[in-house]
Amino acid sequence: MAKQSAIIIGGGIGGLGSACLLAKAGYSVELFEKNEILGGSAGIFSAEGFTFDMGPSWYLMPDVFENFFSLLGERVEDHLDLVKLGPSYQIFFKDKGKKVSLYSDLERDIPTLEAIEPGCGKALRDYLERSKFQYEIALAGFMYKNYDTVFDFFNRQTILQGPKLHVFEKMNKYVERFFSTDEMQKIMEYQLVFLGSSPYDTPALYNIMSHIDFNMGVYYPMGGIHEIPKAFVRIGEKYGAKYHTNAPAAKILTENGRAVGVRLQDGTEHRADLVICNATIRHAETLLEPSERTFTDDYWAQRTLAPSAFILYLGVEGKIPSLTHHNLLFAPDWKAGFAEIFDNPKWPTDPSLYVCAPSVTDPNVAPEGCENLFVLVPMAPGMKATESELAAYADKTLALMEREMDIPNLRQRIKYQRIFWAKDFIERYNNDRGTALGLAHTMNQTAILRPNNVSKKVKNLYYAGASTNPGIGMPICLISAELAYKRIIGDKTAGHMTKLAP
Repeated sequence: MAKQSAIIIGGGIGGLGSACLLAKAGYSVELFEKNEILGGSAGIFSAEGFTFDMGPSWYLMPDVFENFFSLLGERVEDHLDLVKLGPSYQIFFKDKGKKVSLYSDLERDIPTLEAIEPGCGKALRDYLERSKFQYEIALAGFMYKNYDTVFDFFNRQTILQGPKLHVFEKMNKYVERFFSTDEMQKIMEYQLVFLGSSPYDTPALYNIMSHIDFNMGVYYPMGGIHEIPKAFVRIGEKYGAKYHTNAPAAKILTENGRAVGVRLQDGTEHRADLVICNATIRHAETLLEPSERTFTDDYWAQRTLAPSAFILYLGVEGKIPSLTHHNLLFAPDWKAGFAEIFDNPKWPTDPSLYVCAPSVTDPNVAPEGCENLFVLVPMAPGMKATESELAAYADKTLALMEREMDIPNLRQRIKYQRIFWAKDFIERYNNDRGTALGLAHTMNQTAILRPNNVSKKVKNLYYAGASTNPGIGMPICLISAELAYKRIIGDKTAGHMTKLAP
């Protein structure tokens, strides 16, 4: 009997994970990626002796990675040289001269946080106990489950556990019940940036991010985040998967209402028994005939997108003692900042920002005596700018870093600089309006309300990645790959699979 065959469009984490699962399960797998390198937003490039991860920079939820590698019959430690960061990150509070370092070690972190909000230690322990409990429920019963109807979500377990998960309460209100100071509230809410959401419109369920942060810790794979997609490519190749780069799709081929392959922009056609698309669902549907699309343009126009980003890749001469691996700068008026992203879009006037300095941990990503910096300013999707306006905003951002993050003469020390922003997210990743992450995790775009991972109009067409369930983030996209596989084999269970179906 001939092998079942699968084509995967897009080589992001969800696509690479899908290729591994299907190849190990015995499928003949070919993956087509539009760009010159696999990994999607977890790509990499080198310039002037510096090696830059292009997108994700936090290795979180190590249990999800361990589960996925184990499902493939592999061990994480055989593929990734993980270092637990200490401190996990540090936070600069703009205009207050405060800086705190946190270590994912409560005995060490509570005295630091008590200095910010006296007496908060007990509340923090209570908050994190609840966060851990909710994380375990979500992972076991919700995140690894496919949904087809509201009854799949609002089942007996949801009804019993739902109130404990605070699905219908907003994150900022939930946090305010535990912490009174502005600084502590920001520390407990900043993780929502990883979900592309605002604490003012995100279900309090996502307080599980605090368990991931404070209890599980922050890691870094030596060599950079791009080592993760490289590992999945190796595993996929071990089981026979074939990968093609510089191979953008032009058309998802269909016959009699079924997906049967892909036509590339070079005109070649490749056929298979099923297709998984790791591109955003909105872009994927442009590869179908209008009558084959599940969603209308009006539907997409009404979605809330995660922020775009203004990114600077910087190669800097000399070391920067004030920085650790992960660094966050919080603006005083957070609500106004989120409003400029989600409510009244404009270029951030008083931005918060994130700086990753991987060279603090990994000397191989920068020449000796230099620093490699990834600087990210969250911004509204859909913004426009000229080259001179981009240069001016880069200068404003660098001046802010010099002043608030204690980096003297930063602008004079730059040996390499590259700007990456909304226009690049559109051109490189086909991201709607230049969002950096996809659909935000708002109250109306979570679980059953998120676009499904199977086409309603075309049989044997599935989706993996950040635009479907469970959502945004590298480990979450790995879960999406498992969900697509479960969908293919008809597995309707709620938890993580422990072995692949024969």
